[in-house]
Amino acid sequence: MTTNFKNNVLNDNPILEIRKLSMNFPVRGVTVLPWKDPPIIRAVDEVDFKIMPNQIFGLAGESGCGKSTIARLLIGAINKTQGEILFKGKKMEDYPPREIRPRLQMVFQDPYTSLNPRRRIGDIISDPLVVHTSLSSENRRKRVLKIMDKVGLASYHIERFPHEFSGGQRQRIAIARALILDPDFLILDEPTSALDVSVQAVVLNLILDLQAEMNLSCLFITHDLNLMKFISEITAVMYFGKIVEVGATEEMFSEPLHPYTQALIAATPQPDPNRDVGKVLLEGELPSMINRPKGCAFASRCKKKIGEICENNAPSLMKIGNRSVACHIYSTQESEND
Repeated sequence: MTTNFKNNVLNDNPILEIRKLSMNFPVRGVTVLPWKDPPIIRAVDEVDFKIMPNQIFGLAGESGCGKSTIARLLIGAINKTQGEILFKGKKMEDYPPREIRPRLQMVFQDPYTSLNPRRRIGDIISDPLVVHTSLSSENRRKRVLKIMDKVGLASYHIERFPHEFSGGQRQRIAIARALILDPDFLILDEPTSALDVSVQAVVLNLILDLQAEMNLSCLFITHDLNLMKFISEITAVMYFGKIVEVGATEEMFSEPLHPYTQALIAATPQPDPNRDVGKVLLEGELPSMINRPKGCAFASRCKKKIGEICENNAPSLMKIGNRSVACHIYSTQESEND
């Protein structure tokens, strides 16, 4: 995947940018003394990244690291605790809701629960047109049939119900619904995780074709690094609510920098049995989400930690070549070189 990468890197105007984005959730069912602050879980912790026009940006990490929370923040399903979300250079909250919502659309993880089982798919796909346009029912039907054709659904499917379709077909319906308003930006939250492996490739190729045809910018969220390698141009790796490494996907896979990225890639199944990627076994315990560590969140599982600096100081993203990585290993090396 190198189609638009050079042009996107040279473009200084991202379509989407988030700055110091954080999201806290209160811990419920816990008795708190009156003079103490109630406990919170920081699901997203001061995350920064940019997505360029016509680019597929991947967000990877284990379940629970904050990926889907970022997606929900972007579409306005929940309100951020702090930070900024900019769309085309303008703060998201400065857009009227009816103006911004058609521009950002989302495909959800599970095609079995994201579609109303009591409604025909023609009505499901046309719902955004009913809300955001004044098209007549006849013109809405024409738009629906056109987008159905684009995603590979036959015209006679329009009167059927979701239970009459396979998982892959249901995800095509969800994609059609997301694209019916011709958005600028598409969020794909684990769009293939509920599908069989044989169907995943079909859906991924469909996404790539539609992205190129419609000039879409995409945020692709997954825990499966093999999918990320196939579809995304730039990848950011998240751990414990923070981004620990970001850069060109091919470069990251060939030489991962952060110890967590190295462990993730080493744990990815390889189709070539003769290729030795080495094993990076993670030991130790995950830190508490409520009592967050003062230093690096990965220090308790990292075999490369550098004593007290990792335990007491949280690393910030720093540039290493064309990538950014949050790890004291590289800040220490840079200090020694100076």
